[in-house]
Amino acid sequence: MLPAVYNKVYLIPAHIIGTFERTWCRLDALAFGPSRSHRKLIYRWNRFIIDDGMNENMSSAGTKKSHFPKGKHQPALSLSALIHASELEFCSGESPSHTFEVTLEDSSYTPEKFALYEKYQNDIHNDTRNSPQGFKQFLVDSPLISEPIPYLKPPPKYLPLNYGSYHQLYKVDGKLVAMAVLDILPSCVSSVYFMYDKSWERFSLGKLSALREVSLAREIHELGLHEMQSLYMGFYIYSCQKMRYKGEYSPSYLADPETYEWFPLEECIQLLQKFRYACFSKPEHCIDGEALDSPSEDQELNIEDLTDVYTLSRSAGGDLIATPISETSYWQYKEVRRELSACIRGLGMKLTRAIAFAV
Repeated sequence: MLPAVYNKVYLIPAHIIGTFERTWCRLDALAFGPSRSHRKLIYRWNRFIIDDGMNENMSSAGTKKSHFPKGKHQPALSLSALIHASELEFCSGESPSHTFEVTLEDSSYTPEKFALYEKYQNDIHNDTRNSPQGFKQFLVDSPLISEPIPYLKPPPKYLPLNYGSYHQLYKVDGKLVAMAVLDILPSCVSSVYFMYDKSWERFSLGKLSALREVSLAREIHELGLHEMQSLYMGFYIYSCQKMRYKGEYSPSYLADPETYEWFPLEECIQLLQKFRYACFSKPEHCIDGEALDSPSEDQELNIEDLTDVYTLSRSAGGDLIATPISETSYWQYKEVRRELSACIRGLGMKLTRAIAFAV
């Protein structure tokens, strides 16, 4: 089943969006093996942190060669060992060129986090309409209830003690350079959002964060939580080149839009390449062609056309309230508008007006 958090991220039900060229992607964290390119990313980052990437006495893993037995065949480090190698608390007896600290804390608002978010939205998405309140609604507030994780062994301090919503902070020399928004659930780590300072773009922090989240799921699993086996990577969108990197992590699976069963990514791609609507469990349900009454891909939604496109939310008293989406606070987010546009392109305006989006 899909993680309970899915409605929070894009504000539109995943089973609606998933039916049109995009669907949820799940990585088997236990079976995953980092590729050579993945390891190179980690090595490069570790070398930069420990000695500015210039010390010839560093191993390819980004750790001092003296840490390994001499000889042709050196032991291969595990993914977790590689991931933690450059963190300050793991650099015992060394004086790294930079201090790199990763902390996992309950989701909360701070001016430092909002400043990073605002800069990321502006630099990466050209979105200048951001506010502290909007940031809180989007990436701080959570419907998840915190409950203790039933570890069989005492966890190290960098692992979470409870299920719930977290912010994973990446700090270099005391400065926040990136942040992952994560939900820790009984069977998975769910990657909700990731933001970074563009000046660090050369290190591919988004890809590094995915590797770190795989390691997080594995380490929780290894301490006795055997149900913890997956990393939910959000949507896989075949038509979006920036999203295809998720296919580099395997074995990955996509959720069927009708049954929610999981199918190997490699099999799904064959259908996603050919159909506007791809059903993996029943290929005969696939739909070819374009939606005739929907906006073209580069056409912006006219706000006047959205007065009868509704969202549903619950009041404090528990009543369901229908509100035109253009009148909600979520409409200010460029990503929400983009997701809504993509969804309407698939559904068409006629069907869009016959449904309500869950908030």
